[in-house]
Amino acid sequence: MIRRKTIHESEFDLIAHYFAPLAEKHSPAFGLTDDAAVLTPPEGQALVFTKDALVADVHFLSHDPAHLIAQKALRVNLSDLAAMGASPIGYLLALALPQQMTAREAWVKQFVRGLAEDQALFGCRLLGGDTVSTTGPLTLSITAVGAVTPGRALRRNGAKAGDDIYVSGTLGDSALGLKFLRHEITPDNDYLINRYHLPQPRLELGQKLFGLVSATMDISDGLAGDIRHICQLSGLGASMKAELLPVSSEAGKILESFPRYKKLIWNGGDDYELLFTAPVQDRDQIQSLARDMSLPLTRIGQMTAAPEIAIWNETGDNLLSDDQGFRHF
Repeated sequence: MIRRKTIHESEFDLIAHYFAPLAEKHSPAFGLTDDAAVLTPPEGQALVFTKDALVADVHFLSHDPAHLIAQKALRVNLSDLAAMGASPIGYLLALALPQQMTAREAWVKQFVRGLAEDQALFGCRLLGGDTVSTTGPLTLSITAVGAVTPGRALRRNGAKAGDDIYVSGTLGDSALGLKFLRHEITPDNDYLINRYHLPQPRLELGQKLFGLVSATMDISDGLAGDIRHICQLSGLGASMKAELLPVSSEAGKILESFPRYKKLIWNGGDDYELLFTAPVQDRDQIQSLARDMSLPLTRIGQMTAAPEIAIWNETGDNLLSDDQGFRHF
């Protein structure tokens, strides 16, 4: 797994000391003692795969604590599994450490600690991977593996005109948290910073949405950008109301003082909430599910036959005229 020796340990010592404990000896990864893992799907289940790459100072700050970088990297992948209605099994990790990184061994120790904590929390384990040295920034990529009953995977492409649009949780918290970490807003707000560092993959929700929803995805690039994927794949538009977008009390307080950041509610990104559509007749069941889970599931608009995508303010202006969410290229 490790391709470059450190001052203190060989490749195999580093694997045995730090990474092997994340992979059980008798698991599909064989305690990281072989060249690859052998994974048998759970009986009657299909495997689900997803991959996300994260680059320092693009997807996280290079000075973020190592354990939080690890947990965010794992959780954004688990959020993709949640959007498919899958349950997690394990993950593959690729880690590129900068050659000039100081205290490398201490950093790896804390990174592994973060993974271990989230493995216990979410019920998954390391299946294998690779670690290399790079002249570029700290970069990591995780491939998460999950399982779902065949025919029950949630998709993005099934929305119908007239379907309601919902989001779980609240929007804009993470993007505002980043403003604090970049010292664009002071003093710090621990709740919003925590929402940036530690997204909450809605795994339980995703597994309970089958049969209620027509289309589902997670919000990684912001509501404004991600609703377009559902619209394009379903051949529809979307009409949403700004006053219906769910905002946490902490975010609401900040936006009262810094109204210029209101756009972050719909285009900030890093929310990792579920965005889904559902027939009107499922409203009562969805609200019952929200109560049972103690999780807000907020109806924010409807899918439309017309192709326009809009978030309307109270004066009838479309707030999306210039906003399309975060773009990677």
